[in-house]
Amino acid sequence: MKRTDVILSAGTLAVVLLAVVVVAATQATDEFAAWAWARHHNELSWYIRVLFVLPFCYFAYKRSLWGIVLTVVALSTSMFWFPAPERVDPRAAEFLAGEYLTSGWLLWKVLLALLVPISFAALAVAFWKRSLVWGLVVINAMVLVKIVWSFYFGDESGGLTLLPSALAGLAVCDAVILYVVRRMCKNSSPKLSRQASQHDG
Repeated sequence: MKRTDVILSAGTLAVVLLAVVVVAATQATDEFAAWAWARHHNELSWYIRVLFVLPFCYFAYKRSLWGIVLTVVALSTSMFWFPAPERVDPRAAEFLAGEYLTSGWLLWKVLLALLVPISFAALAVAFWKRSLVWGLVVINAMVLVKIVWSFYFGDESGGLTLLPSALAGLAVCDAVILYVVRRMCKNSSPKLSRQASQHDG
């Protein structure tokens, strides 16, 4: 890992932390949270969130810590990239205001929430070690757990609200990664054939 990569990553996290401190110091936390929450109801942010898996995997494969950090920051802030919708889908509003988010955070809920960073850590390790197949397994497991979670905590309406964006994002991620795997296998086959012919000769 390059020293510059570590410095840039630390600098990026410092800027994010500084922004959080400024918001808290100006006592604008509630206003910012309300503003971001309103924009989060725009379902476009739901569709692009899954797609952040692709740059995350790319930077992990390239072993770029700064790229991983930037992707995580972009993923975390993508919930308020788009304007608040003029008309909020009642199912989406019900799902976002679900019991899982508004009720007390018991131990089992905290443990379940920890699955998010643990899953991304496992995904980073898989691609960092250049194991695309295991990375693909982790991605599909992450999305599957998210879908099950949405149906369990958001009932049927909540699950159906999230389902299209989750499946669309998963399909794109699987297609891109499988294409890359196929290209890599195709490019490696001639090299193996040349090595075998040289060995036989």
